[in-house]
Amino acid sequence: MSRFWFLIVKAVWWGEPMAGKRVLILGGTAEANELAGRLAEIGDCHPVLSLAGRTRQPRRPDVEFRTGGFGGSDGLATYLRDEAFAALIDATHPFAGQITANAHAAAAETGVPYFRLLRPGWVEAKGDHWIRVADAVSGAEALTALRLPADAIVFLALGHRDLEPFAAMNGLRVLLRGVEPVVPPAGFFACETLIARGPFSETEELDLLSDKSVGCIVARDSGGASGYAKLKAARRLDLPVILIDCPRDTSPGSAVESVEAAIVRLRNKLVDKGRS
Repeated sequence: MSRFWFLIVKAVWWGEPMAGKRVLILGGTAEANELAGRLAEIGDCHPVLSLAGRTRQPRRPDVEFRTGGFGGSDGLATYLRDEAFAALIDATHPFAGQITANAHAAAAETGVPYFRLLRPGWVEAKGDHWIRVADAVSGAEALTALRLPADAIVFLALGHRDLEPFAAMNGLRVLLRGVEPVVPPAGFFACETLIARGPFSETEELDLLSDKSVGCIVARDSGGASGYAKLKAARRLDLPVILIDCPRDTSPGSAVESVEAAIVRLRNKLVDKGRS
């Protein structure tokens, strides 16, 4: 599309409801970064990306951003008011339950238009050997039921809060990977930790699983392209995968699944807010 026609479409589509308004995006995902960049490129609103601050050297976005928590839902509500935000978008990790609850509560308290950008989960394909479970405790039970060989390595591709149930399993040999040093809970018979930043390609994951003689993967169904590579590699190696289901947001109309849909939802929210 030529620059001329882009400007015409932009003017017709966005119009006055977006002009100059500040939009807070709760980030930590690739989708949050993409959304912030797209809104900044469109230029008719001012996105501010919020990062939790758990990673000491996050990828710095090309938009205004802040790091650190808010102090619960009350602190987030105060920030929304003080900074005069016109909308709040929760684009955090699908398993970041607490910040999502805080965002919902803060939006309800302040009346700031709010919705969630929640990428869809993964879909099992031919050749996959997935065992879906509800949580990490159920995942540990499923792993026990697999009766893997005693020398098998289990790749726990999980957040640190989900490791504890597996540490209680006697004699478990595990592989952990993180952007920063991972401190495993006590109890693992043998534990190797890798420091690496994704996204990883299918070839890289295939090499890792083969080189480390991994016999099973335990992961969270967080969706997205970057994490799916290890599942494709597991398929090629005929490895079982224990997949912890994400608690999906089932409230009608509360979530969108793509950046494009988020841009449309944002515009509609602000149009509705302007009419009220």
